[in-house]
Amino acid sequence: MIEKVEGIILNARNYGETSKIVNVLTKEHGIIGLMAKGAKNLKSELRSVTDKLTYGFFYIYYRENKLSNLTSVDIIDSFRNIKTDITKISYASFLLELSEQVYKQNNDDTVYDLLLASLKKIEEGYDPLVLTNILELKYLYFLGVMPIIDACSICGNKTSIVTLSSAKGGYICKNCFKNETIVSSNTIKLIRMFYYVDISKITKLDIKEQNKREINQFLDSYYDQYTGLYLKSKEFLKNISKVTIT
Repeated sequence: MIEKVEGIILNARNYGETSKIVNVLTKEHGIIGLMAKGAKNLKSELRSVTDKLTYGFFYIYYRENKLSNLTSVDIIDSFRNIKTDITKISYASFLLELSEQVYKQNNDDTVYDLLLASLKKIEEGYDPLVLTNILELKYLYFLGVMPIIDACSICGNKTSIVTLSSAKGGYICKNCFKNETIVSSNTIKLIRMFYYVDISKITKLDIKEQNKREINQFLDSYYDQYTGLYLKSKEFLKNISKVTIT
C-alpha cells in the first residue's frame, strides 16, 4: 500500500548505476531511507525530485526500520532561491546536516518544524547567518546542553548581566565577571530573543554586524565545547561567515 508522507531530503547518494538512496526527514516517521529506483536515468520522473533540499509529498511503500521504496514526489517547494546562491545553499546544507544529527539524538518532531521554518525564511531572503544562529541556539535545548540565558550561569543573579561566556555556560553578571570577553548589551538581549522567537513569524531581522559576529562566535565555541558534534559542512560555513560578517 502506497503511503503519502511530507518531508525534506537531507541527503542523497548514488546506488548502483541507475538508482539513488535518499534520506528524508519526514513529518510522519522521522528520518527514513528511500530507494529511488532508476532515479539517475535521464528519462526518470524521479531524477529531478531526489536532490538534497527537496521539500514535498513523498509517495512510498513504507517499511519500518528498513529501506522504503519511493514511487513519486509532489514538490511543495524546491527552494530555488537557496539553490542558486552559494552562501544560502551553504547555510541550508549545514542546517540539513545539523538537523539530522539533532533528530537522531532525541527523535523530537519539533526539529522538523524548526528546520522547515528556517529554510522557508532563508528562501524568502532573510539573513541566513542569523537564521542559522537562531536554529543552532534552539537545538541546544534538544541536545541537552542549553546555555543559561535567563540568569548568571555562576551565581544565578538575574540582574547586572555584563557578558556571555561559552566556557562558563552562558550569562555572567558583574559580580562574577573576571576576564571574559565583553559583548555588547544588545548581544545579551538578542541571544534571549533568538531562543524564544517563533521563526515562522519573523518579519524583520535587522541585526548589527557586531551583534551577529558576537552571537556567531559564542555559538561556534559553545557547540565545540559541549555538543560533541562534528559536521563536515561546518568548516566551509565558518569560512563563509568570516566573509559575510567582517
